[in-house]
Formats: sequence, structure tokens, C-alpha cells
Amino acid sequence: MTDTATPPGEFPKGTYYGGVGTYTPHPPLRQDPTMTNRRRADDTCGIAQAAAVLGDWWNLLVLREIARGHHRFDTLVTELGVSRKVLTQRLHDLVDHDVLTRRPYQQHPPRHEYVLTDRGRALLPTLVTMQDWADRWVLGDGNLTATTEPDGAEATRVQTLVGTRIPADVTLTATDRTPTDPVATTPTTVLFTYPGTGLPTPTPPHWTDIPGAAGCTLENRLFRQQWNDFTAAGATVHGISTQRPDEQAAFAAAEAIPFTLLSDTDLRLTAALRLPTFRAGQQTRLKRLVLVADHTRTITAAIYPVTDIPTAVTDALRLVRQTSR
Repeated sequence: MTDTATPPGEFPKGTYYGGVGTYTPHPPLRQDPTMTNRRRADDTCGIAQAAAVLGDWWNLLVLREIARGHHRFDTLVTELGVSRKVLTQRLHDLVDHDVLTRRPYQQHPPRHEYVLTDRGRALLPTLVTMQDWADRWVLGDGNLTATTEPDGAEATRVQTLVGTRIPADVTLTATDRTPTDPVATTPTTVLFTYPGTGLPTPTPPHWTDIPGAAGCTLENRLFRQQWNDFTAAGATVHGISTQRPDEQAAFAAAEAIPFTLLSDTDLRLTAALRLPTFRAGQQTRLKRLVLVADHTRTITAAIYPVTDIPTAVTDALRLVRQTSR
């Protein structure tokens, strides 16, 4: 199969040999014993086997878009700017690998949409890790940070969330371990993400040396102080981190947090919205930002980077009141 839709400058034109997703610019030289030994070694190499499924440019981007809630063929064509032929083949490959499954949404004529399987959802942390690596080492300067420049690539990506919808099939885990929709039924929902509190689990060493990392307890307290005002304005407040639900529960009890804290340990919302992250203490952590969404799940405002926590909380309340008018 010759792939004629490969983005310029990314991969050379060539032919896929040796199975789905295995790319070589020329047919394999089967008589070469070195090649044979390499292939035998790859049979037991997890990296090689994962690359056979995901090593193609379009496979990764198809997964990215489906994680973002774009499930239907025509929508994927539009979002990816890919030919229908290429997309058809990539979807077929991912279904064959049990990364995606087809789900009917129309009977006459029959139409199907594509959703992640359990195997596919298990790849979401991989997508987030790739994004985090590129944000730091390709789009950034290589320094570890929990924030960004206002005109940086991350800030631009977050601002493009305004006007988009939070996927309806994404649920997070509340402190009582109940699967919870991050968007409430109230007219407005405020989602604030934070790296992690120091209670009950202490923050990693040198936490305060990471720009933007400190201040999570303060932020929760400030939203607690303004909680009645948010409620009066018709808003539900949700705090989101990648800490475990039991850690969030202990913190909420100790600080008398009146709003729901949600855990994104599986990085489902993070992948769906391509939220900025960083790694500290052997854990992927969300950078601090605030999103405001209306009852249709549409994001109406985004605050990122958060350089002043009290101001961000005040601005969030102002935005809620503007939305409710």
C-alpha cells in the first residue's frame, strides 16, 4: 500500500511492508541475516510491537482526534485534513488491532462511528506523554515548569478550546469513587486544574523550585471562600488533579472543601482537551488553568497561564456572571 498522504517533511514516501503499521522505504531484504535477527528480536520487544500499531503519523493523530470526541468519519476527515482513502485504511488498521471499535449511530442508511476500546483508552497516557515531551523539549526550552509564557504554544492551544465542547463520554472519579461528568447540570461549570496538594501525600522534593507548581492549597481555599458567590451565580465548581481519589478525599476533609474534587488519574480529560502537563515525583501532573463551560458543554472562557492565583479566581467569578447574563 503506497501512502500518498504523508505530511511533507515528516516521513519519506514509501511502502508499508511486513504488516500493518510497519514502515520501510524499501522492501525488506529477507536474505540479509542481520535483518532476520533484528526482526526476531523485535518479536519480543514491546517498543517494536507498539510501533507496529502506533508508529504511523496518521494512526497517532486519529487516536488524538477520537480522544477529543471526534468519532464520525466526516468529522475526522475535516479535523485531520486527511484523504478519505488514507483515513479508511487507518481506521481499519486500528479496529483490527482492537484499539478502536465501530458503534452504529444510524440505521438507514447504516452509519458507524469510532470509539476507543479498553486497549485504546490505555494508550491515552502515551499520547499525553508525547505531548508533554514535545511541549518541553520541542516547543519549549527544555526546562521543567508548571506554567508557560502567555504567547507560548501551550497557551495558544488552551485558548483554542474556547468555543469547543467537552466530550460527553469523558467521566472522572469523585472522592467517593463515583464516576462523574466534569460538566454539571447547572448553567455554568468552572473547572480548575492544579498540579497537586501536599496533603496527605507530601509534594516531591524541590517542588517550590518548579515555576508555577506551588499554590494548590491556596487555590482550593480561595475557591472555597468564593464558593457561595459561584453558586449564587449558577455555577458548579470542580477542582481537577491527577492525584488519586483517596488523596483528594483526605485533602477535602482536612480543608472542608465544599465543592467536588475530581481525579483524572487515567488522563481521559487531559487527553480529550490536550491539557498542558508536567512530570514531577514520577507522576504526570496538570498545569494550573481555569475553564468555564456552559450547559451545552461549550467552553466559553479559558484562563492560562495562571500567574496570579487570587486574580484568576476573581476573574473566573466575573466570567461566570457574564455568562449567566
